[in-house]
Amino acid sequence: MYNLGFDIGGTKCAVTLGNDIKNGLPGEILADKLVFPTRAERGWQAVVRELLSTGDRLLAQNGLSKENVKAAGISCGGPLDSEKGLIQCPPNLPDWNDVPICEIISEHFGCRAVLQNDANACAVAEWKFGAGRGLKNMIFLTFGTGMGAGLILNGQLYSGTNDLAGEVGHIRLASDGPVGYGKAGSFEGFCSGGGIARLAQRMLANAKENGEASILFSEPELTAKTVALAAKNGDALAGRIYRESAYRLGQALSLLIDILNPQAIIIGSIFSRDEALFRDTAEEIIKKECLPGAEASCRILKAQLAENLGDLAALGLVTEKEDTP
Repeated sequence: MYNLGFDIGGTKCAVTLGNDIKNGLPGEILADKLVFPTRAERGWQAVVRELLSTGDRLLAQNGLSKENVKAAGISCGGPLDSEKGLIQCPPNLPDWNDVPICEIISEHFGCRAVLQNDANACAVAEWKFGAGRGLKNMIFLTFGTGMGAGLILNGQLYSGTNDLAGEVGHIRLASDGPVGYGKAGSFEGFCSGGGIARLAQRMLANAKENGEASILFSEPELTAKTVALAAKNGDALAGRIYRESAYRLGQALSLLIDILNPQAIIIGSIFSRDEALFRDTAEEIIKKECLPGAEASCRILKAQLAENLGDLAALGLVTEKEDTP
């Protein structure tokens, strides 16, 4: 028997095949995952149909059928209701209004299905199998298409009264700024893939008015990745864009450290990929803003599971649920 992992994101979706716990992994990945662009504008029904057909294709490619599927783990950005298996209009999936994703996947594959916030799922994966092993109190930050947190407090996943704990992307860090999570100047507005792109657009417009030069003016599309590449190549404006994002990251981390007093904050995706563009500025702000005792006891780490994090997180949900009394 095998498990399927569904990682649903605003930019892309991935389906992974795994077995039960083996070699210390939460469902060892058995085959190359299948990935497709979400294209959320086509509506949730179309995306879900492609999720199901992609799962079918992955099974067929590995000589398996639905009868071989034991369970499915589903990881998606919140808000959601993990108990009822509903996805409830995440910022990057705006028309997913109470989509019964667990029921749909369970009926299609004839198996048990488990849903969890992507940040929570990744937090559990990093806690059990990655950079957070052995920790009692830690925070995981997604820092990808959006910004969310998974909280491990006193040795347990904390999801809040109705699965809304950890929605740190909604925190306002400035009275004005790029929009993220529906709020100008939010943590997600400054620290996410879309947020950095919007920050770049704002700063590029100001630079143009001031007659500044930048290789970003010749970029056909501004993304977090293209701006990072320009910053690494010494472009002054691109460097300022990332320093602004890093400054805001330091602000938000300071709040989280003072409020929750974690042993570590583990950050994925963009931070893991471009740590050098963030760390010095963010840590400088943390040292200025935090209570000394809280700052001294918290390490800022990049995600250890790297590119496999989303896949292992989705698969790990199956075994995590089985372990829960």
